[in-house]
This record gives sequence, C-alpha cells and structure tokens, in this order.
Amino acid sequence: MARHEFQPGKLIAGFFLTTAGVVYAGDAGGWWDTPWFVMIPLLTGGLSLAGAVALLTHGVRRRAASRRTAARTAANRGPGGSNVPG
Repeated sequence: MARHEFQPGKLIAGFFLTTAGVVYAGDAGGWWDTPWFVMIPLLTGGLSLAGAVALLTHGVRRRAASRRTAARTAANRGPGGSNVPG
C-alpha cells in the first residue's frame, strides 16, 4: 500500500460522520430515542472543527515547506552569500 501524508481534518470529519451514523442507527433500531435537532449541531460542529483543523494543518505544512526551501537556498549559496561560483 502506498504511503500518504496524515490528514487530521479528514480523520475528525470521519469520526463525526461515523458518530452521526451510529446515533441515527441506534435511533432507527429502537435502542434509544434521539431528538431530530441533535444531528444538526453534531454534523455542523464536527465538520466545522474538521475544516479548522485542516486549515491549521495546511498552514503548518506550508510554513515548514517554505522554511525548508529557504534553508536549501541558503545552503546552495555557500559562505560568500552569492549564487555565482567563483
């Protein structure tokens, strides 16, 4: 299986959607009675939290990538600080 980067926003979205499915299935199965208005805050809150985490993760990865690029550029310039060899 190919490796991929960890995406916590998708993990949180999946958790809240799975939780909503379990709540709905328990209500449909007669195990408990869930009011209709419980699902709206559960889904909107979970998806909002997932979006915020995904935005934060994107910002952190973008900043880390720009730092790596800046470090490589500085390393390629050498001790004189110029790109011109010689």
